Amino acid sequence: MTFPIQTRAFKPLMIRQSSLTRLGSMLNTAVGHSKKPANGEIQWCFSQVKGTLDDEITEADIISCVEFNHDGDLLATGDKGGRVVIFQRDPGSKTSVPKRGEYNVYSTFQSHEPEFDYLKSLEIEEKINKIRWLRRKNPAHFLLSTNDKTIKLWKVSERDKRAEGYNLKDEAGEMKDKGVLTGLRVPVLKPMELMVEASPRRIYANAHTYHINSISVNSDAETYLSADDLRINLWHLDITDQSFNIVDIKPANMEELTEVITAAEFHPTDCNHFVYSSSKGLIRLCDMRMAALCDRHAKLFEEPEDPANRSFFSEIISSISDVKFSRSGRYMLSRDYLSVKVWDLHMETKPIETYPVHEYLRSKLCSLYENDCIFDKFECCWGNNDQAVLTGSYNNFFRMFDRTSKRDVTLEASREIARPKTTLKAKKICSGGKRKKDEVSVDSLDFNKKILHTAWHPTENIIAVAATNNLFIFQDKF
Repeated sequence: MTFPIQTRAFKPLMIRQSSLTRLGSMLNTAVGHSKKPANGEIQWCFSQVKGTLDDEITEADIISCVEFNHDGDLLATGDKGGRVVIFQRDPGSKTSVPKRGEYNVYSTFQSHEPEFDYLKSLEIEEKINKIRWLRRKNPAHFLLSTNDKTIKLWKVSERDKRAEGYNLKDEAGEMKDKGVLTGLRVPVLKPMELMVEASPRRIYANAHTYHINSISVNSDAETYLSADDLRINLWHLDITDQSFNIVDIKPANMEELTEVITAAEFHPTDCNHFVYSSSKGLIRLCDMRMAALCDRHAKLFEEPEDPANRSFFSEIISSISDVKFSRSGRYMLSRDYLSVKVWDLHMETKPIETYPVHEYLRSKLCSLYENDCIFDKFECCWGNNDQAVLTGSYNNFFRMFDRTSKRDVTLEASREIARPKTTLKAKKICSGGKRKKDEVSVDSLDFNKKILHTAWHPTENIIAVAATNNLFIFQDKF
């Protein structure tokens, strides 16, 4: 397919390191040294919170995606206002004993602006749907960001020197009178205050009719995929005016539409494999070596529905909102409304592990349908060694599951724990009967406070949890 090239004049965003404080207050803490419990479980403690803790929340400040880069030194967030904020790990926190997971604002830039599609009379939101880092090849960093329609490749680089002593320009940048030049001199580089420059290098537009829900960079570091409700496109990073449609599930008659694509991701090491999930609770593994159009999957992962749990809401809650390959590439993690499931790529018939996230909400599905919460899209992520999984819930709760010990814990991201050396205490939810003193009643849960986006550091026990407009960072209490 060939699409019209979108051209715009961009000016690099020059951001001074000393002025990067746009995300509000920052609570930095020192983590105390303590021994791990005898049972080997991780004790999580508060490290930082980014963003204002005020009660008034601006819609544009609500965080819409969170992503660590491949070495964990950078952490990027996108929000509904189209901004991308990048945090850099404090160098001292990596070498201190014990290590600390402290991040400072590194760069802030406006990635997308609101647009209007005049042909369809539709407003295109500036909200950042996904951010994906490219593997680093030089001193600069590159990332992909996307809203509903347009994907952009950004270069983030540092500048701490400037050239001085030009022959034809003065210090103010004005052209000199050539008549007064008496000789030639060699410009020199002089140190300057560190500046972080974010500039768009590529814009990939006009390839999606429906809203983009996923982007994923291939292990070949040359291509990436983008997925919307009905199609998946394959792009080359250097080519902006052409993409290849590799999956198309749009029926000839839209009245026959029975499912939509909800998430897609490339395999971490096999460049020819990718998976995509659907609203029918299916996961399809495709091999691009089989055909140019991957409408016929290589494997289909599906769990038969339990007739005992069949209800009016079954189709809605079985829709998969996120799917992630494990770091090893052997397993997949999927999230539906009530549970997370671990799949072995060698077994398609059923998941090898199923973890209930908030089963106590099954009796509340009717009210959750009425307030539209049943359509919330929760993400999930793997731990740094594939032995734990993390996902969010309501009331600013997030859930962790240890695959080895089969233990699970419910923790809370709230302003009450945003204090130095605070160890997170496990929360217990009471779904009926007499409530104990330390339990939280399911009827008191705040469904406006939800953890939809989470990320886990690739090599350490550091997690980032997005709670509305706040980014909480927690770490292992050494």
